[in-house]
Amino acid sequence: MADTVQQLLRERLEDAAPAVKFGDQVWTWQEHLDEATRQAAALIGLADPRRPLHVGTLLGNTPQMLAAMAAAGLGGYVLCGINNTRRGQALARDIVKADCQILLTDSAHRKLLEGLELPGVQVFDVDSAQWSALLASAGNLTPHREVAPTDTFMLIFTSGTSGEPKAVQVAHMMVPFAGVALVDRFRITAADVCYLSMPLFHSNALMAGWAVAVGAGAAMAPATFSASGLLDDLRRYGVTYMNYVGKPLAYVLATTEQPDDHDNPLRVAFGNEATDRDIAEFGRRFGCTVWDGFGSTEGAVIITREDDCPAGSVGRGFPGVAIYDPETRQECATAVFDESGALANPDAAIGEIVNTTGGGLFGGYYNDADATEDRLRHGMYWSGDLGYRDADGWIYLAGRTADWMRVDGENMAAAPIERIIGRLPQVNQVAVYPVPDEHVGDQVMAAVVLGDDAELGPVEFADFLAAQSDLSPKAWPRHVWIADELPATATNKVLKRELINQGANPGKGVLWTRAARARSYQIA
Repeated sequence: MADTVQQLLRERLEDAAPAVKFGDQVWTWQEHLDEATRQAAALIGLADPRRPLHVGTLLGNTPQMLAAMAAAGLGGYVLCGINNTRRGQALARDIVKADCQILLTDSAHRKLLEGLELPGVQVFDVDSAQWSALLASAGNLTPHREVAPTDTFMLIFTSGTSGEPKAVQVAHMMVPFAGVALVDRFRITAADVCYLSMPLFHSNALMAGWAVAVGAGAAMAPATFSASGLLDDLRRYGVTYMNYVGKPLAYVLATTEQPDDHDNPLRVAFGNEATDRDIAEFGRRFGCTVWDGFGSTEGAVIITREDDCPAGSVGRGFPGVAIYDPETRQECATAVFDESGALANPDAAIGEIVNTTGGGLFGGYYNDADATEDRLRHGMYWSGDLGYRDADGWIYLAGRTADWMRVDGENMAAAPIERIIGRLPQVNQVAVYPVPDEHVGDQVMAAVVLGDDAELGPVEFADFLAAQSDLSPKAWPRHVWIADELPATATNKVLKRELINQGANPGKGVLWTRAARARSYQIA
């Protein structure tokens, strides 16, 4: 089995099976990799040999982005996935931080670079005549290096939900490792079509999408995610497999259900961060199997679901995954549940999800030794995610470390409250976060997005909360904001820091509040 991207792609150089489907066009693997080979040869010829050969991509989910990924693999240089939702100095920071000496962009993103200072960066527009001429004149490919399994294939920036994005060094071996595991698990073959609508600059698209297609020799259908356009794309391209991250399933389920939604070729949807309800509803509505797991961009913590996974759990961890108290550096107590199913010992059971064996496949953050050291403290990898584990080893998420709230002297985590509010059929998305209490500590606030045409009033909401036997009275939100949408990253993760910064009066939408110890809400 190939243990680098370079080796894996070389196995496809003469493959006549479909590789890329985009619009009305289809490229075979041979055609796709011929273009990637020319690109790699051209860029290696332009590069300064005295500098790291890092090629940035400010592109969308297009055949050009797929060609750039394959070119980096065959050429043995490092690809830097630049988040195309970043703007201004934040965008320039990422490009410079990754030491890009070449940056590929296109007509859709070229204007984002106007006015930015990018010293030492050669910029090429892949839609331009200059680029076409450059590829046409490229000679034979002599790789920048014959890569080893631990060499970096790609720099992928974290989503930035808890601070400035950091560039994770993704090793070559991680791609075939992830791809082959999913190919075997879901029986993906060259006859399948993989739908790539999650941003290709992010680890989910790389590991759960691109790696699967390359590992199986399956076709890829790159696309920009659209909740209303998903079903048409599934049918148009014959999609049998798709990956997701964050809230895409919820977005799709918010569209009006049609009687023939199940009439499509999709077999498997694989990703992370979907709710139990969304997993079940998406599978029912579209006639497919949905598998949801948990994994960090860094690749150091992996949690997988199994068939008997209990409601609310994200699964069991790989060896070394545990829950630790970051203060005492001791393993947290096993979760205990009361007769209603509520967590009875949150202070003792909730802690940070760690890998006790170290960083695993995590190669560190590029150009950021301090952040790397913070992740790898005391010989363990600290994920920044909160969780708790029951006596059978099932892990439940409790949010990020910033999601801790101190309510009336009691520690409280956001994720369990979100899971309970998410039981309401009218609720499409929910985010729970702290806002300052007028005296001391925090109050609980919930931002809720309703499904299309759904209605929810403050009395109905309060009655629902009162009927939830596993919801602590202290966990009742003091403020409820009915919002049109929630701020999110390019990878569909809610930006809670923006919600927190808005405080208890976001100034738009509908706001309900309740007095301390009251059980009814008033429209603010």
